[in-house]
Amino acid sequence: MRLRALGRTALIGLATTLVIAGCSSGSGTESKPGGTANASGLEKTSLLIGQYPGADSAPLFIAMERGFFKEQGLEVRQEPIQAPQAVLPKLSNGQMDVVLGSYATILTIQEGGSEKFKYIADSYQGASGAFGVMVAKNSPIKKISDLKGKKIGVNALKGLGVLTMNPHLKINGVDPQKDVTYVEIATTNWLSSLEKGDADAVWMTDPYVSEAESKLGATMLIDTMSGPTESLPITGWAATEKWISENPKTMAAFQRAMAKAQNIAATDRDAVTAILPTFTKIPKETAATINLGNYPTSLNAQRIQRVADLMAEYGFLKAKMDVSTMIVNPQG
Repeated sequence: MRLRALGRTALIGLATTLVIAGCSSGSGTESKPGGTANASGLEKTSLLIGQYPGADSAPLFIAMERGFFKEQGLEVRQEPIQAPQAVLPKLSNGQMDVVLGSYATILTIQEGGSEKFKYIADSYQGASGAFGVMVAKNSPIKKISDLKGKKIGVNALKGLGVLTMNPHLKINGVDPQKDVTYVEIATTNWLSSLEKGDADAVWMTDPYVSEAESKLGATMLIDTMSGPTESLPITGWAATEKWISENPKTMAAFQRAMAKAQNIAATDRDAVTAILPTFTKIPKETAATINLGNYPTSLNAQRIQRVADLMAEYGFLKAKMDVSTMIVNPQG
């Protein structure tokens, strides 16, 4: 949609981006659907949340496990998704309330006009070692300029991998449009494609980065969360403008619960390590060693604006976009 310091890990995907491990079932629930308003004045008490089954969603599951939503009068169910586009009808008709989406994906939808979103909480931010371009053990590619004329595997042709790679290619004299060929490779085929030579290099996120290093002897040619793309925001929680206008108190309750969980994820690596195997296919042993990204504790328009500006620069967006108009900060 990858994890080397306190906070490092997809999708990938860009993104990751940015999807990391397989799918979980909807069994990790706090309640059954159906609640409406309650005595505390919430417009709605039962929520369905769309989430990526990767490190990005760890705070959601921490909040569910520790009862933070219940403290706010909310009953929360979750549904694993691959991308917000796949659940747009549910979000538009109110079947799904909040969704985790890469900032690049939500901004693309926003510009296209098929739905209007606002961000209500941050989730995940890049960190050194968690996202990068990997080359095989005996690859002749030793520096970025060696990528000229090569094929680079990514999980999406207009995803986080390409978006974060382009600036690094550019400053090293490689034209992203003319000098390299991006090829789409499914996340689950990243390692085999690198090993077989289907691509000369492959953009990966952890745990695949760690697996490529340990199993294939691969090395990271470009840390795509360094230099011009250091600490780039990856994913955030979004809801439609219509849902927010109809459920302001419910939204605020969701924000309060997520803020508590986000703070835990940001300060307690063990809490993230413990929760990951409960909703992903990442084994306990791997969760303890993978490079995790960071978990921001505030929703900052200036930080997220970096994503929109980068997308405009490389043609992912047709025009520049003011992200500040899409931010709904917690009111306390």
